[in-house]
Amino acid sequence: MQALTFELDLGNFIVRRKEKSMFNFLVTAEGGLTTAGYAVSVIAVLILIILVAVLLQKNTSALKFTTQQLVTCAVALALAYVTSYIKIFKLPFGGSVTLFSMLFIVLIGYWYGIKVGILTGLVYGIFQFLQEPYVLSFFQVCCDYILAFGAMGLSGLFTKSRKHGLLKAYILAILARGAFHALGGYLYWMDYMPDNFPKSLTALYPIIYNYSYILLEGVLTIVVISIPAVSRALGRMRIMATGGNRQSAATEK
Repeated sequence: MQALTFELDLGNFIVRRKEKSMFNFLVTAEGGLTTAGYAVSVIAVLILIILVAVLLQKNTSALKFTTQQLVTCAVALALAYVTSYIKIFKLPFGGSVTLFSMLFIVLIGYWYGIKVGILTGLVYGIFQFLQEPYVLSFFQVCCDYILAFGAMGLSGLFTKSRKHGLLKAYILAILARGAFHALGGYLYWMDYMPDNFPKSLTALYPIIYNYSYILLEGVLTIVVISIPAVSRALGRMRIMATGGNRQSAATEK
């Protein structure tokens, strides 16, 4: 059993070394992006935007944005990006409690549906990668940035919910985000587990680490959006964003 474990660990080590060698000219020794890395990332984002635009233009049944939706999504992305810099505290290996930055992405999915929500989350994930990149492998980047933030668009599943819709949407969104962070933790970050972490809880380390900051920000956000004045304000914002009627505001409660 020990020999098998050693061989598996050695195999994982070799795979990771190969993956890291592929990124040597893109990634610094600290795991950040080099100038070439930023250039490649920006080019990749532009190519992705062009491809999406072409596909949307050719496929008449594809997702279409109204001008109002585009403006609202852009504002939400900007607010989420700015508030993500306002950190209440930051954990040593990534992750922080911010000034309600997740809420703005959740609102887009909740207001416009799951497709718009996931797409907005994917874009925000790219922004987060450019803001504070750390690269161990391609799939690690997908787990920690693209998939994690894209999953927050699942808030769109509660678009038509009549009672406590936003609350349910927000809880699902942050749990989904944490799941992908935890997956990345199991695959790539176990070596960074503190020596004083209880050995009996080793299997839970990625879950505990990632949900510690996500749930703390989540609790703070839920407290704020549960304030009647804030809830009513969000209801009015939804009416303006969707062109709905006052009845739609009731779903915020």
